[in-house]
Amino acid sequence: MSYSTTRRQLLRNFAATGALIAGGLLAAPALAQDAVPGGTLIYLEKQAHTSLYPPAAGFYPNAGLLNQITDKLTYQNSETLEIEPWIARSWEINADATEYVFHLRGGVTFSDGTPLDAAAVAANYDIFGLGNADLKLTVSEAISNYDHSEIIDPLTVKLVFNAPAPGFLQATATPTSGLVSPATLARPVDELGQAPNIVGSGPFVVASEVLGTEIQLVAREDYAWGPASLEHQGRAYLDGISILTVPEDGVRIGALLSGQGDFIRQVHAYDEAQVNAAGYTVYGAQTRGTTHSVAFRPSNPLVAELKVRQALLHATNAQEIIDTLYSDNYPRARSPLSSVSAGFIDLGDQLTFDTALANSLLDEAGWVAGADGIREKDGRRLSLGVYESLNYARSKETLQLLAQQWKAVGAELNLLAGEAATRTADDLDPLKTPLVPTKVERADPDVLKSQYYPTTRDQLRQVGGRGIDTTFIDEELNAILDSIASEPDAQKRLEHTAEAQRHLIEQAYVIPFFEEPQSFAGAPYVKGIAFEAVGRPVFYSTWLDR
Repeated sequence: MSYSTTRRQLLRNFAATGALIAGGLLAAPALAQDAVPGGTLIYLEKQAHTSLYPPAAGFYPNAGLLNQITDKLTYQNSETLEIEPWIARSWEINADATEYVFHLRGGVTFSDGTPLDAAAVAANYDIFGLGNADLKLTVSEAISNYDHSEIIDPLTVKLVFNAPAPGFLQATATPTSGLVSPATLARPVDELGQAPNIVGSGPFVVASEVLGTEIQLVAREDYAWGPASLEHQGRAYLDGISILTVPEDGVRIGALLSGQGDFIRQVHAYDEAQVNAAGYTVYGAQTRGTTHSVAFRPSNPLVAELKVRQALLHATNAQEIIDTLYSDNYPRARSPLSSVSAGFIDLGDQLTFDTALANSLLDEAGWVAGADGIREKDGRRLSLGVYESLNYARSKETLQLLAQQWKAVGAELNLLAGEAATRTADDLDPLKTPLVPTKVERADPDVLKSQYYPTTRDQLRQVGGRGIDTTFIDEELNAILDSIASEPDAQKRLEHTAEAQRHLIEQAYVIPFFEEPQSFAGAPYVKGIAFEAVGRPVFYSTWLDR
């Protein structure tokens, strides 16, 4: 039995029992000058993937897998954020950003042998841009105003939009636009949760899966079309990747420090010192996009009034949340956008913690403290319910601390409990969920539209969106978000992005807490770890130095 197989069996047992893994620490070997091919990376994920339909790659476990088995039309440099060639070797965009012509590399194939040519690209974007109702495949939130594709020749494709789509080029570089084979596109959405059904052109191929528990990837031997700007070309260095779902935080940390895992996702702030002290590396990968926040649903009468939302904003001590629960890797938010995002403006002076101001605003709004200190008005208590986000690190503790802060000004925040189906249904109803933890990652200003526009994620639950019992709509905000998505002039687009941030804070629709990295940790012998622009791992150039 191989060393990797032994470790996998041990981890299956630990994942099943939730027991901590004990053992000695691995000594850090000497660094090699050049990458050494071979070996299997044991990668421990906190959560199992859900749908592997590429537009569903906003969920990190989905993207963490799709990044290894699919390629993208273009490559976004994670340092400069420039869009560079990949499957498309070049492109032209017309003046109003309604036509994109891509010239493709020749000789690229999906792992089932079918060509990744103009017809395949057209088929992918016709689905991503328009959806397919029969297969229940939805439109990608990263793509706006898509109309149709035109195949010019076998290696040239034109993608046409019915209105300017300046954010589209960046969208072609994201995991939500991972290219899959025509056979994959023909499957209904309920078959796309099974990893072996996803056929891409990437450096790794799915060899096997134990659904919800384990995925085995193997290197594709003939892979020869990595991003042109990378030093590494050709086959991946690793022979394979073993992705194991290990929900228990202590098990993942224990596995890493005992040598039974090589790389893990989601390291809590309180574990960072332990990992660093052992000579292991914590990676705080930047996640450009919106900050970790709560967003209000103004259709709920308790938060319909601006002064109430403003009061709760000023009752929030974001720095206390960071100091109590997180670390220096979590900078205090100064806007609905993270500070490393295109178009960010600093609104920190409007996000002050000021309990005197919060109390004054609630007094002005007519909310009076009751016998237990919770404010009341017209026979209603200022009592709000919120569900923790199972996708965000320490979401429950964050909301519990927020509840303590709000109680000091007479507002009650209750953490709700319920099964997944109940939570999903309640989240659509602003009367049941007047606020929600929220953040979205994307290295383009379109992320604001993705998060707040009625026909996308609709976090404010506006009329025309996904919500029920909804009466609220902000036409001004929606017009600004449309402008971000449709303005071909780069400078004007950034001006609209600034306008959207100001509007969200002036209306107190959002209370930003901090800029949340995607946290990983790796053994000292794991080299060549890379992350794309919003912090999802890419193992193409990873190698094991031991």
